[in-house]
Amino acid sequence: MEVFSEEAAKYVWGGAIPLQIRLHESEVTTLPPPPPALVLGSRIGYLPLLVPLIKPYFSSTLPPGEDTVWFDYNGLPLKWYVPIGVLFDLLSAEPERPWNLTAAYVINGNCKNIMNMAQADQFDLWQSLVKGRIPVRLYIRNVGESLEDLEDAPIIDSWDRISYINRAVEIHKEGGNYMTLKHAMRTLLPEIFGDEDPDNRYELREEGSHEAGSSFGDPETISMTRNDLVEETSFGSQRSSEANLIRIQGIEPDLNIPFSWVVNNLKNPDYFLHLCVFLRTSSCQAKAT
Repeated sequence: MEVFSEEAAKYVWGGAIPLQIRLHESEVTTLPPPPPALVLGSRIGYLPLLVPLIKPYFSSTLPPGEDTVWFDYNGLPLKWYVPIGVLFDLLSAEPERPWNLTAAYVINGNCKNIMNMAQADQFDLWQSLVKGRIPVRLYIRNVGESLEDLEDAPIIDSWDRISYINRAVEIHKEGGNYMTLKHAMRTLLPEIFGDEDPDNRYELREEGSHEAGSSFGDPETISMTRNDLVEETSFGSQRSSEANLIRIQGIEPDLNIPFSWVVNNLKNPDYFLHLCVFLRTSSCQAKAT
């Protein structure tokens, strides 16, 4: 497999998501309300870049002084820092096209970003590049127990229900051997991908550790802990987690694909590789000791 694919590059750089954006009902000052704006959002772009495109649709219905736009999906304010494609892959479990968003305006720009990159993360990003590693941003969503269809996944109504890991990952194994996406996932989430699983289910290990080396891997920056993934019950059983699927740039890749190919072809222009992981919980009887 070639390290760089021109076809994949065109897919990433040209990828777009059809959006249907409605003005929030609280902002409507005319009857009938304005029709929704239909636009294409670049996968690697950010929501603020859409503002000049949608303002003409709604400007005639807004009172004077309202100029700053917020977007939400099912009542959840969308983070301006996260690429549009990642937001779509993460929040629209069963891809919804067009993606229905709501726009709300803030008077005189009186708002703040939700989730700006910390200064320490910016420093460690560049340090990881110097050392030949790729910075990975992992978004982890639990879709519930015994879920048959992603369409039935519970709606995310708070960002507290999404866990994040910022981590720099080696592209090659020690000795120069290539590593697969599966190997990379073991580094990022050893609790889920830690051991070889003959059934390819990647169930949670009893023990797991994250490598240190930069704040991308320090415990302080990993918001998902083992206690988030395993829940003891009073009936002597455990609720374990297993990977339901992984999405990168809207693709659900084979875990045996070379990680170098994934990095070279699917990373964003910010040089981050954004991965969305959907976990499914299941109950299992605790082992007797």
